[in-house]
Amino acid sequence: MDEIASLRDEGDENDRQFVTALARGLDILGCYGPDDRYLTNHEIAARTGLARPTVSRLTHTLMKTGHLHRDEGNGAYRLAAKVLHLGFGALAGINLAERAGEVMSALSGGPNPYLTIALAERSGVRAIYLAARRQRQAVSLSIDVGARLPLFYSAIGRGILAGMTEDERQEVLRMGIAEFPGQRERMEKSLDDIARDYETYGYCTSFGAWKPEINAIAAPVRSLDGTSVYGLNIGGPSFLVSPEELHEDYGYRLLQAVKELGG
Repeated sequence: MDEIASLRDEGDENDRQFVTALARGLDILGCYGPDDRYLTNHEIAARTGLARPTVSRLTHTLMKTGHLHRDEGNGAYRLAAKVLHLGFGALAGINLAERAGEVMSALSGGPNPYLTIALAERSGVRAIYLAARRQRQAVSLSIDVGARLPLFYSAIGRGILAGMTEDERQEVLRMGIAEFPGQRERMEKSLDDIARDYETYGYCTSFGAWKPEINAIAAPVRSLDGTSVYGLNIGGPSFLVSPEELHEDYGYRLLQAVKELGG
């Protein structure tokens, strides 16, 4: 636990954006194991390496926010129901990735062997790959799980944006402008392109918009609880996958796949 505390302190010292109190609170929530029901402040302090007075303040705060429940008899704490909300989005994504496996494999088995099928979720102004399928061809996109793509320019990112509300899109646009102020007009144009494509096709396109050598189409997929939006993508090298082929041979397949996933 001393090593964890050392890393936490180092992050606090070197990163002005790092909020130590938040990190310590998350340490407390994360110290509960699958067999733990109640933990005392003393036990939490031992597991996290935090000082007892600090633990006492943090557990009290987490109780007030509804993330911990305190047993009035012995003063110990257990995780409260509100903690479940922290995992709902992640669980929805995991469940969707599992459900999408068969559908994605079917898409990758289409007439063009050079396509990559992918599922992604949003993180800030980027799309993060959760799953990918492709036929075993030497020439295909080498983008794998964990890859980060620009939300406004990649097809999969545009698919995610298409599934968001207008207020949510404008908030993401503000985030994008804050991070990349020189790309404001390009991002605003991208939103116009997304709206046009989605209204016309029911999915979004990116034919060289992100990288000249990549063509792709993507559509939004919603989680089972309706709280999260993901992108389902079909794409490949532009010299092997044309926009016409994606529209004519894969547009309908993509929309059917989204329907199967409940999007």
